[in-house]
Amino acid sequence: MSATDLSQFARFMKMHGLGNDFVVYDRREGGGRPPAALVRALADRHRGVGFDQLAVVESDEEADAQLTFFNADGSESAACGNATRCIARWLMDETGKTRLALRTGRGVLEAVDAGGGLASVNMGQPLTGWRDIPLARAADTLHLPIEGDPVATSMGNPHCTFFVEDAEAVDLAARGPVIERHPLFPERTNVQFAHLAGPDTLRMRVWERGTGITLASGSSSCAVAVAAARRGLTGRRVRVILDGGEIEIDWREDGVWMTGPTAHVFDGTLTAAFLEGLT
Repeated sequence: MSATDLSQFARFMKMHGLGNDFVVYDRREGGGRPPAALVRALADRHRGVGFDQLAVVESDEEADAQLTFFNADGSESAACGNATRCIARWLMDETGKTRLALRTGRGVLEAVDAGGGLASVNMGQPLTGWRDIPLARAADTLHLPIEGDPVATSMGNPHCTFFVEDAEAVDLAARGPVIERHPLFPERTNVQFAHLAGPDTLRMRVWERGTGITLASGSSSCAVAVAAARRGLTGRRVRVILDGGEIEIDWREDGVWMTGPTAHVFDGTLTAAFLEGLT
């Protein structure tokens, strides 16, 4: 792709939810999606902009918008809960709407204004069948045959949750990438380590597939809450304490609802020199 073609990606927004940060492209007026090389260059926190995921917002004939997510390594992800909340809050502020329908790889998700600047998103029902995760072979997703007895859950993307004595004592940088690429997960997996910090309260740390350690993760928070409820450790409504802050997860009859703060940090423009360096 030429520098002229890449110029369409010069303007972007930076957002975050609990420190889980995103570059967002508003493509509702048309245009292509960023090539993998640009995604990887932007993800570089020293030579680019830096983000955990990149999101593209496009128009949709039936929903309020269509969202596509990319990991820092350029791979596409079907779900990104915190980015969905951030974009929902931005669109609600722009349109004055208090309820939105957003199309993602996970399906059409409902987002609502939760008041006080908070946004809630229904991430849909969790999937717990081994084919749905997916796993490479049949296994009990509540007790995976992996050292540490983790739980597998899909929130549109795969998750592997370990319940430990102290999540903060886990060497996440060492264990995360090994579990991400465990042969039981043919599409790799997000990895969480969590412990019960109080009644219906979980302390969780996360290694995200294709990104690494992040301060927070919406889909991981949902997966941990579902895993804890399935194990009987908590009820279906919990508070999740992440490195970047706290989020509320409520596993209801209609899906897993996630509520928390968002931030639109700045709007930016990439220089021609940066874009030319990618051609």
